[in-house]
Order: sequence, then C-alpha cells, then structure tokens
Amino acid sequence: MCRYAGRMAGMTPTLPADTPRPIMQAATAKSGMLPVIDITHPSFALPDDDEAIAALFAEYEASERRQEKLPAFVTRCMYKLAARRAPLLRSLLNADAGFLDGLSTYVLKLGPDNLPPLFNNDIDRKVAASPHAVAVRLRLQQIARLMAHALQAELDAAPNVPLRLINIGGGSAIDSLNALLLLRRSASASLATRSVTITVLDRDQDGPRFGANALKALSSNDGPLAGLNVQLVHEAYDWNVTDRLEAVVRDAKASGGIVAASTEGALFEYGTDDAVVANLAALRRAAGAKIAIAGSVTRDDATRRRSIATTGFKLMPRSLEAFATLAARAGFAVERVERTPVSNQVLLRAD
Repeated sequence: MCRYAGRMAGMTPTLPADTPRPIMQAATAKSGMLPVIDITHPSFALPDDDEAIAALFAEYEASERRQEKLPAFVTRCMYKLAARRAPLLRSLLNADAGFLDGLSTYVLKLGPDNLPPLFNNDIDRKVAASPHAVAVRLRLQQIARLMAHALQAELDAAPNVPLRLINIGGGSAIDSLNALLLLRRSASASLATRSVTITVLDRDQDGPRFGANALKALSSNDGPLAGLNVQLVHEAYDWNVTDRLEAVVRDAKASGGIVAASTEGALFEYGTDDAVVANLAALRRAAGAKIAIAGSVTRDDATRRRSIATTGFKLMPRSLEAFATLAARAGFAVERVERTPVSNQVLLRAD
C-alpha cells in the first residue's frame, strides 16, 4: 500500500541556531576540495514541510512555463553562450551517456552558497539556486531521512549488530553518509557499538573515491561521525547484471548484519523495468523478507516530461502507481513517499 509520509519524528535535518560547526571539506580527483554535504548542518538543511514543498512545486511550474515561451533554438543558444564561463551549467548541457556524472550531480546539491571557487560565478549560482537544483537537494535529504527511519527500530533492537548499507549507482554515497548523520543525532539507534560498511556499487570511480574522502572528513576528530567504526568500499557494478549485488548482500547477511539499500538518482530513475525488477529480486533473494530500500523515482507528469525532453538525460519517468506495480513484481511494497517536482522518493519493504 502506498501512502504519503509527512515528516518523520526524530529525523528532522536541522540544527539549533546556536550550535554552529565547521563545514567539512574533502578532496576530489579532479576538482580540488569540495564541501561535504551534511543535512544536519544549517548550511545544507532545507525546509521541507508541506508549505515549503507546495511553494517549490509552484516555483518549478512557473520556471517551466517561462521556458516554454522561448523558442527551443533560442534557449539552446543562450545556454551554450553562458556555459562557456560556467562549468556547472556546461556539465549539465554536455552530460555524457545521457546522465550527469556523480561529481557534477554532487556539486549541484551544494546549493548556491556552498559552491567552491571553480563554480562560484553568477551563472552557476543561478543554476544551483534554481527550483530544479533545490529539488535535487531535497531528493538527497528525503532519501537520507527515509533510510534513517527504516533502520532506527531495527538498530535499537540489536545494538551490537553490524550495519551494512548497499548503495546502488550511488556515486559518492552521500545519501548513505547522511542517513548515518541523522542516526547519529537520534537519541536512539546507537552507532557507537557496531561496525558500519557502506558498499557502493557503481561503474564510476571518481564519485566513490570522493565519498571515501568525505567519510574521512566526517570521521575526523571534530567531525559529526567522529569515533564511529565506518568504512566505505567501492565495487564496479552494472545494474543489468545483478550477480555481484546478490553476492554482496548474502555476505552481509552471513555476517549477521542488518542490511538496507538505497539508490538516489540512479537505478529507479535510469534503469529499465527489467533492471529495476532484477535488482529488487536479487535483494529479496539474498536478504529475505527483512530488507528496506529507499530510492528516487522520476515523476511522470506533463511538465516533467517536457522538461526531460529538452535535455539529453535518459530518464525513465514513472507514476507512483506504475512503480508500485513494478516493485510488486519483485515482492516489494511502497511503504512511504516523499515528493519533489522532479521525483518521488520511496521507501520499499519486502511485502
């Protein structure tokens, strides 16, 4: 059964105004240092009550209407000219293979006030402040909260059991890291007495390499994950061949671990129906009935389809009903839903 979740008790991603802390920095392979996104920090947390979500939908619709008034060739020329001095916009216009690479997507999630010097120009700041970018930032926040919510009771019931997070197509795995940040702030769900492993299954190398550096920064002496036993490992993965996913989950279960999975901006948005079902079925076979997975699903409505048509992204729009039917083929049901104008974030549990 599918239902809208509202806000989840104990998982609010805000900090009191009187408890500032430094923003952690981590190195990339190509772009120097980047801020580490921490949705429990006021510099990154976004309002996501019903009023804020409604306002974002209205702003997104208004932005799309403005775009429709311009001829497509005029829009393309304007963007190409602007992209010459705006590397973030340039990466959006020149996305290889029909999707945006993991680190460019990560930069988009930083927000206009946290862009590093290379991207801190007027054009890229406007890109990062657009309703599309805000929706992507909210997507991360919502996935992290759904994961933390799914895990909290199970972690409370087994305080010493290892935690294994599987991130499919996750790039930097920043959603998994932020789920840990939320759990660390929670009064329960102790992480201090358990080992935690984040396994990133992704064909890209740069994103997971940055994710490992981000984890080091968060785990430093003054970091919000200091003192925890957390490691991030990367394995090359093609989600059209699920053998490795099943093996990773079986190994995690064999060690007695609590296992959960996520796929933010990845499998459920770009994968074919067959790939989605195959990966969910592999998770179900390997983990049994006791597993949750949080992921983002590209919205299927007229406005979103028009927006996708103007880009080269090979997204697979799906309604909630269509996705729920797809998940049911692999034995999963949609338990919770969070919304943005670009995607619906779902929490699945074995049915």
